[in-house]
Amino acid sequence: MNRAVLFLISAPSGGGKTTVCNALLAANAGLRRVVTCTTRPPRPGEVNGVDYHFYSPEEFDRRVAAGEFLEHAHVYGKSYGTRKETVLELLNGGHDVLLNIDVQGAASVRRVVASDPVLSTALVTVFLTPRTRGELEQRLRGRGADSEEVVARRMQEASIEVARWKEFDYLVVSGTRSEDSSRMQAIYDAERLRRTRSDFEWKES
Repeated sequence: MNRAVLFLISAPSGGGKTTVCNALLAANAGLRRVVTCTTRPPRPGEVNGVDYHFYSPEEFDRRVAAGEFLEHAHVYGKSYGTRKETVLELLNGGHDVLLNIDVQGAASVRRVVASDPVLSTALVTVFLTPRTRGELEQRLRGRGADSEEVVARRMQEASIEVARWKEFDYLVVSGTRSEDSSRMQAIYDAERLRRTRSDFEWKES
């Protein structure tokens, strides 16, 4: 029986999922990050094959048609996806896998795993969000990375995404970075300790 965890974290843009994912990876040697695929251009300092697999739109579409993705979505004019083969290789190798994807991608993952015994046993989903719209908007503006038009579009999308929080196994209402990381770690630890993931055998001596 495969006992690995497929730990999926989702949040609206600016919700803090990248920060908590980095903290989990730093604290858990057995947790692996999947390098996802995208058609957006690399940002300064990003390395192909390390941060993302950067594909042209044509290459991405070819891989979609070939059924290579566990999930794929079109977000803010660019395509993103996670290769199913990569995830299964890690899980079958006994590694826990961390997915940092948006709400659209999470919905796609749930649809795919329903018919796959390894993935369905492994999957654990968490939704992370600030408590208020104002707090999320403040975080987006604080990054200083987006135009007013982009911020407005992200906030519009966030209202739709947050409304879907009940689709996830866990909800973490964001506080400080330390609080968010601690709560995510607690969920991960609890899932690792599930009876169904244990190979415990009582020994008399």
